Amino acid sequence: MAYRELSAQPQAQADFDEFLTDLYRDLTQGVRNPNDVVRDTLSQMYLGALTPPVEIEKSLPGARALMHSFDPRNVTTEPEYYPDIDAKLYAERKPFIWLWQMFDRSPLGQNALLGHRFRRMLAPLVFGRVGENFKCWNSVEWSYGYNLFLGDNVVIHRHVLLDDRGGIEVGDDVSISDYVNIYSHTHDIDDIAKVYNRATRIGNGVRITYHATVLAGTNIGDHAMIGTGAVVTRDVEPYHIALGVPAKSIKVKMPLAARSTGDP
Repeated sequence: MAYRELSAQPQAQADFDEFLTDLYRDLTQGVRNPNDVVRDTLSQMYLGALTPPVEIEKSLPGARALMHSFDPRNVTTEPEYYPDIDAKLYAERKPFIWLWQMFDRSPLGQNALLGHRFRRMLAPLVFGRVGENFKCWNSVEWSYGYNLFLGDNVVIHRHVLLDDRGGIEVGDDVSISDYVNIYSHTHDIDDIAKVYNRATRIGNGVRITYHATVLAGTNIGDHAMIGTGAVVTRDVEPYHIALGVPAKSIKVKMPLAARSTGDP
């Protein structure tokens, strides 16, 4: 089912275009430090204007803490505390990650018309790979970003968690529904501090539906479907529909070639 074509009013559309064009230029042209660009952009988004340091000093303590937190250099994220992080790779992405997260928490982030374009713009600066026609709704989270590889025509819906500590590979034409959790690390049963990173792979044409969980190290074959609330603990074969806890195959979909010929 194709999405409807929607648009803003002409002046709003022009302002959206200017905002994204100027922001991408400032983030990527190498003239300004991306941390400074993010700091100033978030100040505009949340306060309506840039706030010079002299005005910060005159503000109340809570306001000063807020304005300092617009700068990625003054915040820490959960993944930064993990011992297996590649600090250099993450630091390169951190300004873009913080901008993405704070955008989603702002009124602008609730505007899908602007949000899809904004996230598609930032995705190549954050992820290991992102293909064409990427579409991402609000409140999606990931661990490192640099271990996340997405194919073409991937759609990620609201409140999805992509734990890419051990690596997540997503093929083409994949749909990941609301509140899905996909993991690529697990903990030792006896020693919680011992972490095992295991790459998780999602094949082409896969559909992972609402509230499903995919555990670390599993492979979901091409055109498989994971049912609502299922917990995938082992590999799912291509074209299989898996349901339940733990997920088990309950049906096999008709292959694409058979659908076009009408053969069973």
